[in-house]
Amino acid sequence: MSNAFTLAACAEMLWRDKPMQWRVKRLTEMGFQVGLWNWPEHDLAMLEKSGATFSIMNGYLSGRLSDDEGAAELLRTARETAQVGKRLGVARLNLHGTGLGEGGLPVTPCQVVTGPMWLKARDTLARIADMAEEEGVTFTLENLNLPVDHPGVPFGRAEDTLALVSSVNHPRLRLNLDLYHAQIGEGNLVELCRSCLPWIGEVQVADVPGRMEPGTGEINYPGIARALFAMGYRGPVGMEAFASGDPEAALEAFRSAFTIAA
Repeated sequence: MSNAFTLAACAEMLWRDKPMQWRVKRLTEMGFQVGLWNWPEHDLAMLEKSGATFSIMNGYLSGRLSDDEGAAELLRTARETAQVGKRLGVARLNLHGTGLGEGGLPVTPCQVVTGPMWLKARDTLARIADMAEEEGVTFTLENLNLPVDHPGVPFGRAEDTLALVSSVNHPRLRLNLDLYHAQIGEGNLVELCRSCLPWIGEVQVADVPGRMEPGTGEINYPGIARALFAMGYRGPVGMEAFASGDPEAALEAFRSAFTIAA
């Protein structure tokens, strides 16, 4: 048995009673890369000295894809974040269709996405990709579910993020394919992975319902792991999930689901 994938876990969602320094250290000891959310909430000097490998973190502080003012703000804060990402060696910097506020709700909700908004979003992402090339970093665009966690987020479905990223088609802009969100909004996960495969930068996982570790819900993650392996995917898989009980047991369940007999 071998780990065909690079495994990571979101530090914010595990051991929530422990300081971040402890969580990052424990994840590293257990052999996982570390996912982060918003960098201003953390002690960057501590993270820099932690010895951890950081898989992904939020790639902007504010802004939107599909209007001039929002795009300018997105580019400004994404460039600022790129400097932090380089300092910490973060592999991928993550974007959404619009900024997320309290409880994951969009700062600027949008119920109808027009044709001009699509064109502007694509233009904004192309500018992000060019900036990423200058800075030597990689950005990802994450799909989000609308029915449960993120109502009103534009470009939230995986089919939307795929359409945008594939049309820009730049190696510095990839998909963060979140299968928890995709299961709630779209389903058909194996075929979705296949469609997205050329543009995937990271796959993120949690089970449905509940957003907890693999094995707690309806998604057959060992089957998805085998399908991804058969497709030729060898990239990172990140658990962005809460623990149903002991976080270490949750992480071992995740590791088990994504360990392939190579």
